[in-house]
Amino acid sequence: MAAYRWTGISFALAGTIAFAFRPVLIKLGYEAAPVSATTLLFLRMVLSLPFFAAVAWWLRNEPPLARRDWIGIVALGFLGYYLASLLDFLGLQYVPAGLGRLIMFLYPTLVVILSALFLAKRPSGRELAALAVTYAGIALVLSHKLGAGPEHRLFLLGAALVFGSAMCYAVYLVTGSQLVKRVGSMRFTAYTMMVSTAPAVVQFALLESPAALELPGRVWIYAILLATACTVLPVFLVAESLKRIGANQFALIGALGPVTTVIADFVLLEGALTPLQLAGGALVIAGVLLVTLKKG
Repeated sequence: MAAYRWTGISFALAGTIAFAFRPVLIKLGYEAAPVSATTLLFLRMVLSLPFFAAVAWWLRNEPPLARRDWIGIVALGFLGYYLASLLDFLGLQYVPAGLGRLIMFLYPTLVVILSALFLAKRPSGRELAALAVTYAGIALVLSHKLGAGPEHRLFLLGAALVFGSAMCYAVYLVTGSQLVKRVGSMRFTAYTMMVSTAPAVVQFALLESPAALELPGRVWIYAILLATACTVLPVFLVAESLKRIGANQFALIGALGPVTTVIADFVLLEGALTPLQLAGGALVIAGVLLVTLKKG
């Protein structure tokens, strides 16, 4: 039993760190060549597609899905993987990877807010305190960029796009929880990722030409790592770790995600945070943990 639990912890650590490098690789791709968010998203989705198709084929003997489940998979694949990813890729053109990850880390607090608004789940006093702490932290993180200059406006636009991505992912979590239970997490993930590839391909075909794929080797390396090490691998590592150690312990390990991104951003991209931003980031992580961790 101890080995089973420690394996789950190892999977959680590996999955969290792999996810944390996603925004860093996106930023490295932007720095390596004048590649658009549309092209980079297209590469990530298409390069990861064979892996998810293989998982779907492996699970082909599972009971057939009802029509309403297919509708849910298509809708949630579009919202939770395509649109959330697109907004994240667009936003990271204007904000550092570390700050982008901190903003994305808000999604558990958005789940609390959406559940209160649409599912009549009244937040507890602890959750309300956590929301106050978290958004005070975000205010500190963004406070130095509240000027009127063009650079500041682009920064705030990027922050708003990444926040929109977090909101899409939160809606996906709130609306998809029952569907995941009916379909199974592995099959649900494989199918929704396959579905979300279609709009990315259509978008690329409409907005870009084949010449957009004539990219330096470094960009292709970043795209391959983005699709495999930072998409396919962590998706299944996290699913398995949740099964082995539960959401409560995973939440503690998941808090390492923004920290890892901030460190990688500093080392690889020289995206150092100011002391005020570091303090704000600490508040964000503390508030999200307060929301996510369950008593007992």
